[in-house]
Amino acid sequence: MRDIKKLDKLIEKKRAELIRLFEEKERFDDKIVEKSQELDQLLNYFNFCLKKKAQ
Repeated sequence: MRDIKKLDKLIEKKRAELIRLFEEKERFDDKIVEKSQELDQLLNYFNFCLKKKAQ
C-alpha cells in the first residue's frame, strides 16, 4: 500500500511537471509569433525605405 502511495505521488508530480512544460511551450510559441510579426514589420519598412530612396 505504501508503494502505491509513493507511485501515486510520483505520477501526480510528473503530471504537474508536464502541464507546466506545456504552458511554458505555449508562452514560448506566442513569443515566437510576436517576434516574427515584429520582424516582418521591420522588413516591410526597410523595403519601403529602399524603394523610396530608389525613386
